[in-house]
Amino acid sequence: MHLPDYKEARTRDKRSYKRVNFEENSEVKDKYRGKTFYLKTYGCQMNEHDSENIEALLVFLGFKKVDNYLDADLVLLNTCSIRENAHNKAFGMLGRLKHLKQEKKDLIVGLCGCMAQEASVVEEIMNHYKWVNFVFGTHNMYQLPEIIDKAIEENKQQIEVFSREGDLIEGLPVLRVNDYKAYVNIIYGCDKFCTYCIVPYTRGRERSRLKEDVLKEIDDLVRDGYKEVTLLGQNVNAYGKDIYDNYTMANLLEDVAKTGIPRIRFTTSHPWDFTDEMIEVIAKYPNIMPSVHLPVQSGSNRILKLMGRRYTKESYLELFHKIKDTVPGVSISTDIIVGFPGETEEDFLETLSLVKECKYDNAFTFIFSKREGTPACKLLDPVSIEEKEERLQRLNEVVNQYFLENNKKLVDSSLPVLVEGISAKKNMYYGYTDTNKLVNFTSDKELQAGDIIDVKIMEAKTWSLDGEVVG
Repeated sequence: MHLPDYKEARTRDKRSYKRVNFEENSEVKDKYRGKTFYLKTYGCQMNEHDSENIEALLVFLGFKKVDNYLDADLVLLNTCSIRENAHNKAFGMLGRLKHLKQEKKDLIVGLCGCMAQEASVVEEIMNHYKWVNFVFGTHNMYQLPEIIDKAIEENKQQIEVFSREGDLIEGLPVLRVNDYKAYVNIIYGCDKFCTYCIVPYTRGRERSRLKEDVLKEIDDLVRDGYKEVTLLGQNVNAYGKDIYDNYTMANLLEDVAKTGIPRIRFTTSHPWDFTDEMIEVIAKYPNIMPSVHLPVQSGSNRILKLMGRRYTKESYLELFHKIKDTVPGVSISTDIIVGFPGETEEDFLETLSLVKECKYDNAFTFIFSKREGTPACKLLDPVSIEEKEERLQRLNEVVNQYFLENNKKLVDSSLPVLVEGISAKKNMYYGYTDTNKLVNFTSDKELQAGDIIDVKIMEAKTWSLDGEVVG
């Protein structure tokens, strides 16, 4: 049994780690053939990609995927700890599974992901959810076959959560969600320790994959006909700093562009590590999409300092405008937190002022969510929830105004769209532009998911565009 420990998870030192190729255990292959599984994923793209690995491991064991948890022999929750809402949803699902397990005595239930790295969560499960069969964290996903096997054979709760990241495992099997878009991890963990964020504790220190391993994975995707790749990391801009003296995210972006894959995206970026060289590479290569996610979190320097963001409003705006001025037609999205402990009306107005200058194409806006174990959780917070909700509403009214304003500028233009499929509600095709805008459109000819076609924009809405295929 291994239990999570925040103090240990926070430790950053110079100790080395190995890169190890994953080896399948032939003794458990197809051991559970005839059994079914249901996997529920919460959270970010990294969690979604983790679930692609988890599914592959479960299929290796012989499990078959089902779409309804009521039909499953094994239910696994891959969880997120960024905000309380995701935390509550996971525990709500566990409540439903408790009732199901009373009916299906042989049902196996597991929990993994970022919530598993929280000491309070594991303590809660051990004390009040003793019927949960196993828990494992973000650092030892590769051990899933052995953990399941042990939980079933020993018929007692297995808690296997490593507080410190171990070796970097290459070659995990993967079952990708579709055949034309793929996630590729380039760096794990985060060393920024923003005061509100739990990620450095749940995902460990920054560890970059070797450029050769990243590029080989992308070359394989190109060979298999993939059209788009998203480079993933908690802070992709820090890529390479831990293993190279003179090879950075800008260099990796350029090398990925040279593979010839039609579309390249990356997320998430920290403004602190966004270099001029990155901007130049994005502008240089047409297959690097002109779409940048640049979280600001607040427009108040006082709040940014309390958040530990390590930049000012002025330096952020300088970076923002440099990207806008250098990358033709770029769209920029952001994250904004309202109601950080001690945020005054003046602080909030500073955020509104920044939003009005940046006029973002998209923004993910949230009320501050306390995360146990982070420094911000201990700050005095005199602002009422009612005032925070009122600020969020005011912020959303402003950002939505710019979403629509930016979309209207695209009417009558023709944009390249990667076809995703057919929208059941609209009976129209849908897909995303190079600037990551959702388009619903009609076509006189049949299209396939993964096609990249030109669409003329006919109508703009706040969160989407309507159009028709050109030609």
